[in-house]
Amino acid sequence: MSREKQTKRKYELKQRAEGVAETHLRITEAAIDLHGTIGPARTTLSAVARRAGVERRTLYRHFPTEADLFVACSTHYFAANPFPDLDLWRAIRDPQERLAYALDELYAYYERTAPMLANVLRDAELVDYARDAVASLHAFLEEAAEILAAGRRVRGSRRQLVDAALGHALAFSTWHSLTTSGATRADAARLVIALVDAAAAPPARA
Repeated sequence: MSREKQTKRKYELKQRAEGVAETHLRITEAAIDLHGTIGPARTTLSAVARRAGVERRTLYRHFPTEADLFVACSTHYFAANPFPDLDLWRAIRDPQERLAYALDELYAYYERTAPMLANVLRDAELVDYARDAVASLHAFLEEAAEILAAGRRVRGSRRQLVDAALGHALAFSTWHSLTTSGATRADAARLVIALVDAAAAPPARA
């Protein structure tokens, strides 16, 4: 094969690979859009193919199963929307300052990702691969709660109350309930900080 033909062949292979990658991304983003608007449980492969502008056989070449597609969606979505940096939280020594900083960051994250998280968390009760997708969020929140509990000098039943209050403060459902009822991000943070403080306070003497 002449050098000219080799160059042409390489160019064609590169173009083909770029086309495959572009189609793969278009299908992934079409599924993400549907998951964020109608939810995973209501998203069909036919709907994804229509949204992406491809035939179903093309979709199946890229994603043989719905689970394969959902893994790609989750990876792509959370890469574009990473969780807050827990190392920054860990570096703040004062527990109250750490909690205020963490809630502001976390609630800002929830504001940016609310439609997707609301749908995926709702449908995690119905769709196995949706439940797998939010496992990373649950793991993040568990680690976050441990970081936010550090340095709080409480023991026994008060420690259990503080842990419960922190779990409630970090939950997407808590933020969503407060803000859809009219609370601002700052209002919501102040309310749950007060809850944590109340849990940590010694019981009043009779």
